[in-house]
Order: sequence, then C-alpha cells, then structure tokens
Amino acid sequence: MSDLVRTISELRDEVAFWRTEGHRVGLVPTMGFLHEGHLSLIENALGDCNRVITTIFVNPTQFGAHEDLDGYPKDLDRDLSMVERAGGHLVFVPNPAMMYPDGFATRVEVDGLTDIMDGAARPGHFNGVTQIVSKLLNQAQADVAVFGEKDWQQLAIIRRMAHDLDFFTEIRGAPIVRDAYGLALSSRNFYLDEDQLEVARKLNVILKKAAYDIAASEYPLEICKAAALDLGEAGFAEVDYVECRDAQTLQVVEKLSERPARLFAAAKIGKARLIDNVAVI
Repeated sequence: MSDLVRTISELRDEVAFWRTEGHRVGLVPTMGFLHEGHLSLIENALGDCNRVITTIFVNPTQFGAHEDLDGYPKDLDRDLSMVERAGGHLVFVPNPAMMYPDGFATRVEVDGLTDIMDGAARPGHFNGVTQIVSKLLNQAQADVAVFGEKDWQQLAIIRRMAHDLDFFTEIRGAPIVRDAYGLALSSRNFYLDEDQLEVARKLNVILKKAAYDIAASEYPLEICKAAALDLGEAGFAEVDYVECRDAQTLQVVEKLSERPARLFAAAKIGKARLIDNVAVI
C-alpha cells in the first residue's frame, strides 16, 4: 500500500531512509485527479527506480485570475487507489500554506521559452510551474522526475531550468497516453459532456492531418492557419494557437529542415482548454 505524507519533513525522512537501503528514487509531480496518463508516468519511473513518489498539489500560482483553480477536480481517495494500482510507494500531499508560507517572495523564471504558445495564452502560468517544480525537486531530491509529453512546452522549460540551476534530478519525458479515439488524456477532460467530447476527439485528427500535410509540403505556416480554421469549424469555441516549432528549441519553423519538428495546438470547448502536440514526420 502507498504511504501518504503531508509534510516536507516526512517526505525527506522517507527519502533519506530509502537512500540508506540503496534505493533509486523517482518523482511524478501531479495536480491530482489522476488518469491512466499519470499512471504511465509512475510506471515509467518504475522502469529504473525502485521507489517512486507521486505528488498531488493543485498549485495556485500557475492559475490565472479567470481560470479554474476553485473548480479543478479533486478526489484524493481515488488518487491514492490509482497510485497503489500503478505500484507507487509514497504520495506527498502538501497544502498551500506549507508550500507558500507567509512572506514567501521567490520566483523562478526561464526566459525565452515561457512567452510563446501557452505562455502567451496564459501569462504568468509558467512562472508558477517553475516555482512549484523547483520546490518539489528540492524537497524530494529524487534521481529522476517524469513529466508527460502532452505538456511538451512545460517539459522543455523544466529541462532548461533544471540544467541552468544544476538540479541533481534527471528530467524525463514520457509519451502521451490517448483514449481509443486519439484524445490525449487530461484531468480537464472531466469537464466535457458527450457532445463536447465528440468535438474534442477531432483535435488529434486535425493535428495529424496537418502534420502530414506539412511533412509533404515542407512549409508549415499556411497549413497551421488552415488547421486553426478547421478546429473552429469542428466546434471548438476558441483556438489559442496552432504552430509548427522545432522540437528542441521551440523556435517557429517556417521551412522544414533535418531537425525534428512538432505541431502544437491549444483550443477551448466548454470549460475545458485542451492542448496537444504531434511529431511532423
């Protein structure tokens, strides 16, 4: 059964004990309301770690003023059961007062990668992400931390931060987990009713077609514009972006080269804002 701890000192004591026994430690940061995608991150960490920590914390500093912080779905009992099923060993569930005590005044910012795509659509979001992830990496001192590739931009930012600040922990990406129709799994999919879910499942279809067309033509810009229009016609209420970017640097790709490229999109339907990305092959 997975253990539950709520304080930083309990977390560190457990990790210290594991170290005395020679264990390799993995970390999977989440905001809870887990799904099979999260479980795949735990399973990925278990590939070369024999102890895995899952954190559950809905981080207030990465939500904007009109976003869904108050309504973000929560079910701790369900989450604990799912972590146990995946083989996780420890669940860390801090509260906001512990993570951001009175007088907290420190920010962690990564220039360049945080003001594009989701950073442009959600100003300040990635400052909250780097703030909380830096704290969790410091608190857990894990050998490996695993993040999903659905949040590709977030993963790139965290890798840059960990490299620049000399964090001990290796940052690893894990493949996107999708439902039978190709929709990337997300806690926010919970917001979708059946009609909205049908529309949401068109996101990956439209992206894959656009990626194919880009690979064939080598010139992405007009195809990205067309894909954004296709998303609107499919029923998405708002399209934040559809962009082809270098898979590593996240620079806009105007003409394909030998470097790997990916197609990124974010679109809204109902209460849900969905993101996805696919390789351009």
